[in-house]
Amino acid sequence: MQFYNSLTGKKEEFVPLVAKEAKIYCCGVTVYDLCHLGHARGAINFDVLRAFLKAEGYKVTFVKNYTDIDDKIIARAQESGQPWAALTEAMIEAHDQDMAALGVFPPDIAPKATQHIAEIIHMISDLLAKGFAYAAGGDIFFRVRSFLEYGKLSGKNLDDLISGSRVEVNEVKEDALDFALWKKAKPGEPSWQSPFGEGRPGWHIECSAMAKKYLGTHFDLHLGGSDLIFPHHENEIAQSECCHQEAFVNYWLHNGMVKIDAHKMSKSLGNFFTIRELLEKYHPELIRYFVLSSQYRAAVNFSEEAVERGLEGLDRLYGALFKVEGETGSKPGRLGPQSDVAKAYHQRFMEALADDLNTPMALAVLFEIAKDLNKGELGAEGYWLLHDLSRILGLLEDQPAHWFKSERIKTLKTGDLSNTQIEELIAQRLAARLSKNWAQADQLRDQLSNAGILLIDRDGTTQWQRK
Repeated sequence: MQFYNSLTGKKEEFVPLVAKEAKIYCCGVTVYDLCHLGHARGAINFDVLRAFLKAEGYKVTFVKNYTDIDDKIIARAQESGQPWAALTEAMIEAHDQDMAALGVFPPDIAPKATQHIAEIIHMISDLLAKGFAYAAGGDIFFRVRSFLEYGKLSGKNLDDLISGSRVEVNEVKEDALDFALWKKAKPGEPSWQSPFGEGRPGWHIECSAMAKKYLGTHFDLHLGGSDLIFPHHENEIAQSECCHQEAFVNYWLHNGMVKIDAHKMSKSLGNFFTIRELLEKYHPELIRYFVLSSQYRAAVNFSEEAVERGLEGLDRLYGALFKVEGETGSKPGRLGPQSDVAKAYHQRFMEALADDLNTPMALAVLFEIAKDLNKGELGAEGYWLLHDLSRILGLLEDQPAHWFKSERIKTLKTGDLSNTQIEELIAQRLAARLSKNWAQADQLRDQLSNAGILLIDRDGTTQWQRK
């Protein structure tokens, strides 16, 4: 099992600190707005990572935080005229609903920064006592140059960093590169009491303190978007390793950005689709399929055409299961030990995911299984192989018969037919055929076809699917 480690810049064999255990921290969202497709991409990819590790027999502890105090939250609350706590609670609820809709399992632990002020204060106090932090103007700053390995994650050289780009400028700081651990209270902003004055935590220290509480001072995997490498993750490493005097994280995994017209999708640029907007048009599995069709580290360009191309692929996979189940949804019995052919498919699928989570290759194996299943070469074990391996990717979770009757892509055309209307038209067509009114039967078939409905006449019955 190998993952690309951003810390070393190469693929490395995954060797956990404790055999068959994986302790993981994933940077969560700053809860000031609805989540967009960029958030969905990271969540889906790392959901698959978690499922894969469990399938390989690992005991996984997965922590994903909420940043529920931040400059953006305060600004949005002031703009909207609502209490900041009400805003964050509403956005946390919306986030959880969006993740559930996408089939993303909730983390084992989902800490909020505001519920860990004591841990944050304790860590800042340790950094002050060890000389890695200092007070200035009521704030507490981290001395970046005191950590000699600063830049080892991002590859940035301190002397090359330009103050004012991604670095907070503050005249009271000893060095323009130093970042805030604690910010003094300002009128109208949330604040907490501390030994160094009333105020609130800086962003970077929040994750270090929460990770320490739930995973310890040294753990296996830290996940996040590639836009967090600098300064957030770089600063996490600096403050954590200075505080604890040991390595912080062994493997850093970063997913690539979603782009629109070659620009990063982000809230700040305003060129994003919220998850809710996408779910109004697309079945959740189409979004998962779009995400998993690219390797997680690569940047991916979003387009509606790219999402909609996934329908053909998912229809092929569901079609293989449907051929076995039929309209009744009757699943075959599970057999005994797998055949050599099934074992080989299983091994290739798991090897694809073990190669830095190569989901496109894993999908390719699923299509091979579906092809053999359609040819009648695998039978019941092929059905369960396709079913079980797809679940690791969070796909084929629907009942095949229901899948084909659902609006996988909502066209929102005037005159779209409901399931009830479709059944009524099929009944009228059947009546026309029984009375040998072939012209009317053909007209009804054409009407259904023009509405995107495929009719399948088999053994004296008519089955239907949405195209």
